[in-house]
Amino acid sequence: MSEHIRGFDSLAVHSGQEFDPTTGAVIPPVHFSTTYAQDGIGGLRGGYEYGRSGNPTRTALQTQLAAIEHGRHGLSFSSGLAAEDALLRAVLKPGDDVLLSDDVYGGTYRLIARILGPWGVGLRVVDMTDLSQVAAALEEKPAKVLWVETPSNPLLRITDIAGLAKLGRDAGALVVVDNTFASPALQQPLRRGADVVVHSATKYLGGHSDVVGGALVMNDDALAESVGFLQFAAGAVSGPMDAFLTTRGIKTLGIRMQRHSENAAAVASFLEGHDRVAKVYYPGLSSHPGHELAASQMSAFGGIVSLALADGAAARRFAESTRVFQLAESLGGVESLVNYPDAMTHASVRGTELAVPEEVVRLSVGIESSEDQLADLEQALAAL
Repeated sequence: MSEHIRGFDSLAVHSGQEFDPTTGAVIPPVHFSTTYAQDGIGGLRGGYEYGRSGNPTRTALQTQLAAIEHGRHGLSFSSGLAAEDALLRAVLKPGDDVLLSDDVYGGTYRLIARILGPWGVGLRVVDMTDLSQVAAALEEKPAKVLWVETPSNPLLRITDIAGLAKLGRDAGALVVVDNTFASPALQQPLRRGADVVVHSATKYLGGHSDVVGGALVMNDDALAESVGFLQFAAGAVSGPMDAFLTTRGIKTLGIRMQRHSENAAAVASFLEGHDRVAKVYYPGLSSHPGHELAASQMSAFGGIVSLALADGAAARRFAESTRVFQLAESLGGVESLVNYPDAMTHASVRGTELAVPEEVVRLSVGIESSEDQLADLEQALAAL
């Protein structure tokens, strides 16, 4: 079937999802077995030996991940941070530097600064939306990895992926793009020159707030082998049920991202016109400084909207006053969520260069009826 499918939605539905040859079941079975019978010592059936080294359900997901990001190799992990850790340990050694964008998920900063830092890995922070700053930082001191989120978390900054990839190639640095916010339904960084794409599959890929997972996609065979060894040797693999739930989520990713984006655009427009909102962060707005760049490298603008209120106290009151938007960590599910980054997802970067302003609230706009979302935001703002 693979030679007949090229569109994103078709790849999402069919890649790695061949029907069961024994029964004809169109949904492949979930393989829970931890071990596999051998045809004589070393005679592995399909290469499967033990659940940590390989599982058919995980293989199906990894095939699907590679297809939707247009990469050769997909690897599935037990969490997004497990995926990041395996990648960084595969490419770094003590004395190497990571050049990190100044607006990223707090857990990424924590991993590099507090886990890899004591091992001898250096960390520098730069505004990657300004490529001249990246070039200057690389000229000052080489970096092994350039790590960027675009759109970023939580201020929705947009970085030129192709431009960053060229800087990375010229400097001999690996360019890693966290594509969690956009998802491959809206943006495919490998096609713009990035070396590796990373995902928290917990978010839009899974899409239903019922599975924790992470993913890496890349084209380099040697790098994939190195990361794959760590996936096996350190063992942070996705279990079969987690892999199945992620695969099921990916099958509807395209249509979900369309609805997320439509609803988020309506929310952003409403907030931009509200007198109690100081600022709206959403790349779909023409007022956003990265709007034109986002339009050139994304097919839509995604489901995350952040806003600034008068001060931290107002932001906290707002976050605790919504009803349709539930106060919770995470994002990317079908339900709308509100998050106060300073005390929740980004508490680990308080007092650093990545600290999120206290007046900022992040919305993960779900797929509910838009009128219900807007009414909820109106009543929360009216209560300030």
